Amino acid sequence: MHLELDNITFIVVCYKSENVIYKCLDSLPINSKKILIENSRNIKLKKELELKYDNIEVFLNDNLGMGASNNIGISRSNTDFVFILNPDTIFKPDTLDNLIKDLKQIDDFAIVSPVISNQRFPNYKGIINENNKYQDIISVNVVDGFSMLINKKKFQGNFFDENIFLYLENDDLCKRAIDLGHKIYVFNSSIVDHIAASSTNMNKADIEKLRNWHWMWSKFYYNRKHYGLTKALIRISPNLFSSLFKYLIFLILFNKTKKIKYYNRLAGLICSILGKKSYYRVDN
Repeated sequence: MHLELDNITFIVVCYKSENVIYKCLDSLPINSKKILIENSRNIKLKKELELKYDNIEVFLNDNLGMGASNNIGISRSNTDFVFILNPDTIFKPDTLDNLIKDLKQIDDFAIVSPVISNQRFPNYKGIINENNKYQDIISVNVVDGFSMLINKKKFQGNFFDENIFLYLENDDLCKRAIDLGHKIYVFNSSIVDHIAASSTNMNKADIEKLRNWHWMWSKFYYNRKHYGLTKALIRISPNLFSSLFKYLIFLILFNKTKKIKYYNRLAGLICSILGKKSYYRVDN
């Protein structure tokens, strides 16, 4: 499949990401089109980025979550392909060249991704043909959302599910692509660095609260959406009982940190089961 740099827009969603965003943008091709959705409404950062980088648009936005913010970027792009990146993702000098080269061997795709440099934590799941596991091009079911090149035509305007604030929005997009018969690939010759859990400078306690609440909310929502209420309840029941049990244990033991952790897991899960929106936020 033939693909050129001028037909790709890089989209990065930021929230208090001043510590990492410059390294991310510095690693991208100078002449590439870039759209940045700045969810903490940092006017100073917007001005600095637009002054420093060519072909960049920075939009200040309320924090609507990863999926909704990515959709804003996609809607503002005028290319056939968009490259979704987290702000703590860094391209190597040959990342994009190798990806575009390997794409010439593929007839069509919905989503493709480089592989993460840390091979202990692969950024893909569900290898479709195990015989191809060690080849350059691997067909998979899911890629992580921190680095994914999307063929916009395959989704007909139906991109990320905006009900999901955080976590599994990429799994949902990949699941819908596979269900439609589209292909998802990763390329072993194309490598990116990802500084895990570094996309924001929020304090760690607040990050943990958000992570535990939204992970559980999204997990039930995703399963109910794709597999129905009964299967979702069956799949989530171990998490429900485990979170309740551990919350009560740490409440009795006066372990505040662990109590808050499992309270947030339990609260996010119950809210999702009850059909409530993914409303939880922290003030920071």
